[in-house]
Amino acid sequence: MKTTKIFSFLFLFMFSSVTFAQDELQITAKDSIVQSSWIFGVGLNAVDDSGNVFDGIFNVGQEWNIVPFPSRVSIGRYFKSGLGIEAIGTYNQYKEGNVIDAEVITENISYFGFDGRVTYDINKIIGETGWFDPYVGIGAGYTDANNKGRGTYNAVVGFRTWFSDRWGLDFNSTGKWAMSQDQGATNHIQHAAGVVYQFGIEKGLSKRGEEKLELLAAIEKEKQRQTDSINEVNRIKDEALLAERLKKQQEEDALAAAEKAKIDAINKRKTEIKSRIENLGNVYFGLNSSVVNSSSKKVLDSLAQVLEEIPTLTLKITSHTDSRGTSKYNDWLSQRRVDKTKDYLLSKGVSADMLTTEAYGETMLLNECDDDTYCPEEKHAVNRRSEFVIMEF
Repeated sequence: MKTTKIFSFLFLFMFSSVTFAQDELQITAKDSIVQSSWIFGVGLNAVDDSGNVFDGIFNVGQEWNIVPFPSRVSIGRYFKSGLGIEAIGTYNQYKEGNVIDAEVITENISYFGFDGRVTYDINKIIGETGWFDPYVGIGAGYTDANNKGRGTYNAVVGFRTWFSDRWGLDFNSTGKWAMSQDQGATNHIQHAAGVVYQFGIEKGLSKRGEEKLELLAAIEKEKQRQTDSINEVNRIKDEALLAERLKKQQEEDALAAAEKAKIDAINKRKTEIKSRIENLGNVYFGLNSSVVNSSSKKVLDSLAQVLEEIPTLTLKITSHTDSRGTSKYNDWLSQRRVDKTKDYLLSKGVSADMLTTEAYGETMLLNECDDDTYCPEEKHAVNRRSEFVIMEF
């Protein structure tokens, strides 16, 4: 007994551990990363073109040139492979009194740069860091600096830091080597910092997310194995119950078929009775008259015969007038007509319990012949009628 309790405890502990681990391994937004996107950036740039940048690399006051407004714009496309292609435009101004090409300049000089580059995301090598995104790159461009235009070969190192999937900061430094120094054009360094915005984003799982996904798949596979085992145990029991259920279903189907046949027979009988009464037609009256004429009596005689044959049948007699005359008069006249119709049926031996009545006056015309529409007599005659509505079969 003691051994059994120990094994039960171990089983419950292992099951709880697996359940807890699976809850911990849910894929969340933190497990996804941006794999490809467009990035647009706006920021500042600083140029060190002193002629000997490594001696005075931190001599910001005399060797760095910066304008106090956004002076750099970039647009780039970055791919899942880690490669990126970027186009950059920059403007700057060499300040009077700064050292440019190893000389102190005596006036402000504009600086323009147009560059293209290919970069590589170092996170593809060191692993995703989430918020820190270092990169290196090479490229080429055209720069007009110190009134000397030149093509340049470029090398860049930098990093981006992200506050969200869309917004971040970009910091980088680019070395620019002149393709030709015929006019005394020299090499220089350009630093940049700015805000970047990502759009056209395609996301995927990080390495951590992929590891979670693999582990979740393994757990799910084990759960499926256990489920299959339980299902196999239950299969024999289910097969035994299946025959019993099938027999019961066949019995229920037979009862349902019999019930349907019964309902179909009743509906067929109802349809026949309804058709028989509708085929008799309506009772019609003369103008301003409630007299049951000879042709109407034939209809009522046939109707009385139907009611005699089917004692369970109950009818509602409705009577109507045409639109001529006042509404109050027509209400009175239709009541007279419905009473006369009922009285005739009662005189033929029809039980009063089988009949109800309702007078509608001129409110239920069968055509357009209202108070505002002229109609010939034959159209008005259609509205002077008693009708029969089946209430119960």
